[in-house]
Amino acid sequence: MTHDLRAPAGSPVAFALDLPDLDAARRVAEVVAPHVGMLKIGLELFVAHGPAVVAPLRELGLPIFLDLKLHDIPETVERAVARASALGVSLLTVHAAGGRAMLERAVARADREGAGLSVCAVTVLTSLDAADARDIGLARSPSETVPKVARLAFDAGVRAFVCSPAEVAGLRTDLGPDAVLVTPGVRPANSEAGDQKRTTTPAAAIAAGATWLVVGRPIRDAERPADAARAISAEARSARGAS
Repeated sequence: MTHDLRAPAGSPVAFALDLPDLDAARRVAEVVAPHVGMLKIGLELFVAHGPAVVAPLRELGLPIFLDLKLHDIPETVERAVARASALGVSLLTVHAAGGRAMLERAVARADREGAGLSVCAVTVLTSLDAADARDIGLARSPSETVPKVARLAFDAGVRAFVCSPAEVAGLRTDLGPDAVLVTPGVRPANSEAGDQKRTTTPAAAIAAGATWLVVGRPIRDAERPADAARAISAEARSARGAS
């Protein structure tokens, strides 16, 4: 099934299945699936179980976001995109910092496979702030780097992007209404930020122009995950209706 990721019909929440065990991930996914719009498989779950993790989660009928943040030579990334396409996932992350050739080949391969996979460029990790950027040798702060690398990716054919809530409004203006903006670092009011440094609430992220909100721990660690997912989705949908 091909999903249009540009305009979520229901919940704009992508639930991050940050769990090491497939059975546990499947159980919590079943509970929250009626209240979210996408399921995200990250490195922990994928490294633990490999590609076999995708099929049982696809059975729940939601688009699958494979968040592997690929960053390698163009040939390697292109071949990985082909394998991800064969799995039937809807969204696959690559690092925009991989460069123009890598991005162009990733997009071209996804298009050639014809399986409905969208390449999603990670701009700057939401765990990094300006001091972290300096530590790794970046001359610009994240707020300055994000639009630059997003434009590079856009010019290479990418139409989906990961950015923090701090940059989403600027990218919406720069990239237009059809860009898919995926926003991690979303936390309900009064919840812990964890290792995220550029965060905001679901309503604020949607109002700024986010398409999808990545939410993991506030749902996963809640006493009642379904209730938490329902409340976060309701806040996001309400903000979308008001914007």
